[in-house]
Amino acid sequence: MEEIKAEGRTGYKFPINCTNMEEHHQEIINTYGNKIRVRVCGLLFRNSDILLVKHLTIGKNIFFYAPPGGGIDFGESAEESLIREFHEETGLKVRIKSFLLTHEYLEPPLHAIELFFEVEEIGGTLSLGKDPEMGLDNQIIKEVKFWSLLEIKKNDAGLFHNIFRLAKTKSELLNLKGYFLHKGND
Repeated sequence: MEEIKAEGRTGYKFPINCTNMEEHHQEIINTYGNKIRVRVCGLLFRNSDILLVKHLTIGKNIFFYAPPGGGIDFGESAEESLIREFHEETGLKVRIKSFLLTHEYLEPPLHAIELFFEVEEIGGTLSLGKDPEMGLDNQIIKEVKFWSLLEIKKNDAGLFHNIFRLAKTKSELLNLKGYFLHKGND
């Protein structure tokens, strides 16, 4: 893909059809904003490392790391959605182990109800996937990688999903139960 000279503060070069951050932000808002989205997210561990997807975002940071997942399609169960989303984003096939928690993200223009599950890997090959809701030239998924929880802790908390502020260890993450709200700059 051809790149232009515009560069974000992290060194990311914006694709030719996304000439500035405002244009990129607007596409994300048009796709995901100003509506309530019901999403599913999966926590997949290899030993003590957790799989995260690096997304372009509209927040104060250019990038955001979150567990794989995405929107539930009409007529699809939450579990079916998570299995599909996991494969689309990471190339991995997973099985649902258990439901963990509900997380609500409310920072207009984005508002999401997220259902978190523990999953286990049953096949596939880890690879950079795609977000079918975004155009091929404007993909927001930039990396899939297993992270140690220590690596996450050493980085800016604002770069990672709020769930990592609620729990610091694998055991704590897998034992989170209930409803959690992230509102505005909480």
